[in-house]
Amino acid sequence: MDVPRQQCVPELLKRGPITIAAAVAAGLTPDQLRGPNWRRISRGLYVWAGIDASPQAHLLALRQRLPRGSVFSHRTAARILGVDVALRTAPAVPHDVTAPRDIRLSTSADLRVRHAQLRPGDVKVIGGLPTTTPVRTGFDLARHLPLVEAVAAVDALLHSGLVGRAQLHEYVRRRRGWQGIAQARQVVELAEPATQSLMESVLRIVLLERGCPRPSVQRWICDRRGNKIGRVDIWYEQARLAVEYDGDWHRYNLVEDNRRQNLLLDQGIRLLRFTATDVFQRPDAVAAQVRGHL
Repeated sequence: MDVPRQQCVPELLKRGPITIAAAVAAGLTPDQLRGPNWRRISRGLYVWAGIDASPQAHLLALRQRLPRGSVFSHRTAARILGVDVALRTAPAVPHDVTAPRDIRLSTSADLRVRHAQLRPGDVKVIGGLPTTTPVRTGFDLARHLPLVEAVAAVDALLHSGLVGRAQLHEYVRRRRGWQGIAQARQVVELAEPATQSLMESVLRIVLLERGCPRPSVQRWICDRRGNKIGRVDIWYEQARLAVEYDGDWHRYNLVEDNRRQNLLLDQGIRLLRFTATDVFQRPDAVAAQVRGHL
């Protein structure tokens, strides 16, 4: 088996991502950078193979390409803040960046660039990464993502506790005239901080968009003695109808979930369960079935 020839790598180059110019100045050649001892992690940026190519390292590398005043935003900011807002995983998704309007920065294979006003209170530095604050991140997600994804993302951000609904509502109220402000207002109105997963949010909006009334979320159900027997994702009080999204938790906790379901049925509660396939591929049928029980 061929073993990559070990290079004598200066300690300075082992500390993190480097530019081609920095590598050449340290004595390496472009051909050596293309060899097995180095990894290309972004346009014009390489990292020594002995360094773990973590998402954090990639973002730190991208930061070196950002002009002064540009920050990570939208989904990328949410990830940096520790909140997952991705409904589907996809390889090589561009990282979101917001740049001031007077900065020349274009979208590329690994950067999705938007230009907008950034005030000092909209930005914070987390782990060396300039990032929009939780409230600005929520605002940007609410106005730029498709409606269903926007509600799911804002639900997740509110559920994390990093920003409050009243705070986000006030931030949106003060941004009259901004691009996407009408949808941002709608998203804040539809948001439910108690929601515990992105797909629960999607299921709820699928129902609302198709004529179902607004439900309660994450509602505790009690037996006739007042003892809590389980919590349901979506609840219609008048119809005593529970609607559940079955994701990974249900698959890995089937016995416990079935026991809870039996207790709910014993209380005269009707229960409908839906999967991601139902929600994404049969949304009209899902809503029709719920309306039929209402």
